[in-house]
Amino acid sequence: MLNIRRNPSGNYELETEIFIPCPIKDVFDFFAQPENLETITPPWLNFKIITPGPIEMQAGALIDYQLKLHGIPLRWRTEITEWVPGVRFVDTQLKGPYRLWRHLHTFEEQTDGTLARDHVTYSVYGGALINRLFVQGDVERIFRFRLERLRNFEFATTSQLG
Repeated sequence: MLNIRRNPSGNYELETEIFIPCPIKDVFDFFAQPENLETITPPWLNFKIITPGPIEMQAGALIDYQLKLHGIPLRWRTEITEWVPGVRFVDTQLKGPYRLWRHLHTFEEQTDGTLARDHVTYSVYGGALINRLFVQGDVERIFRFRLERLRNFEFATTSQLG
């Protein structure tokens, strides 16, 4: 499931959810390792974490990235603004291409696995027209890629995707 809508305050909200047939501990541990973000990010973004590792995930952790969007090099800094191990965490953009980017990751234990959800609230410079023409399609492609990679990931062994 992937859905983007505009909320009453004019921001955009993206929601995804995926059932992963693995224990919540394995799924959360995967997301608790920032370097795994490169694994689930499309290669066309040339996404790289530039913060020296290892990065200890906790509230207040800062993570710097570089990427290319339509050939334009960008730097992005996020802060982990909420960290509840095994349940949820939030990364918030401090510097980057969006006016606002707040990404809530939640994990819910199910009988045969884990339900992982993303809720992103974002706002773009230039408003609705810029979002419709340039941003929303890219955001949808990025999160579709992410869902597909997660669908095919071997969490039990936490091996890299091939």
